[in-house]
Amino acid sequence: MSRSTETVLADSEQAEIERFLDALWMERGLSANTLSAYRRDLEGFTRWLMTQGCGLLQAGRGQLQDFLAWRHQAGSQPRTIARQLSCLRRFYRFSVREGRIQQDPTERIDAPKVGRPLPEALTEADVEALLAAPQTGDVLGLRDRAMLELLYATGLRVSELVNLKLGEVNTRQGVLRTQGKGGKVRLVPLGEEALDWLARYLSTSRPELLKGRQCDAVFITRRGGPLTRQAFWYLIKRHAQQAGIHRHLSPHTLRHSFATHLLNHGADLRVVQMLLGHSDLSTTQIYTHVANERLKELHAAHHPRG
Repeated sequence: MSRSTETVLADSEQAEIERFLDALWMERGLSANTLSAYRRDLEGFTRWLMTQGCGLLQAGRGQLQDFLAWRHQAGSQPRTIARQLSCLRRFYRFSVREGRIQQDPTERIDAPKVGRPLPEALTEADVEALLAAPQTGDVLGLRDRAMLELLYATGLRVSELVNLKLGEVNTRQGVLRTQGKGGKVRLVPLGEEALDWLARYLSTSRPELLKGRQCDAVFITRRGGPLTRQAFWYLIKRHAQQAGIHRHLSPHTLRHSFATHLLNHGADLRVVQMLLGHSDLSTTQIYTHVANERLKELHAAHHPRG
């Protein structure tokens, strides 16, 4: 539904949502994208409650269950429903803690069971083809090659890449500093190949794109401003087509490939965890499943009794 046709929330309901989001930002340091997702989920639930003649702080367990059933009937995937329930659970626990309500209506409501999907990783040959796709004789092509090389060499999130500042890159020591989820800062080493392409971009393409303008972002547009996540996603898809890669891609495909290829070549799981900036080792362990699946495929393809 478009913004123009959405039901306007009462000021009191909007205030409850903003109070919760402000607390999340203060306590957890969540990104703007995560906070926007929470806002969308809470506002959508509130609008549904309005059709039931109920308010956000008046909703009981029955309304929660009806809402989740409605989402299921509307075709929402189990993962989406589980995410929405997680958001509502957080909101109502916060409301109990703040004395806004007496009881959490999400208690004893089970989330739908969802399988954890394996991340999509490219083969090493596909990565080489993708990295070679930009036309490096062009200023934008050289920028794109440097971005792709840097992303694959470091495993940065796309948001971390486009927000990278000049002062956060130390080409002499071959490391960069990035701020990940929850405001956690980590140092990530750069490989020689990525350093070489980055140096070429910084010394030639970037000054030409700036044309005397000022911008502290490492990667910039033709207009001299910072690149957006959406623009980078468009570039990834375009270069993948040029490279003849027809597999499903996501903005984090090179991050997934970085982790999977490290493990395939014997890297320690905890080292990969540190490089990716995962707070929990279990998050990183999913990449061992990808590596194991690849080993099974190779065994089946090449072993005489596979």
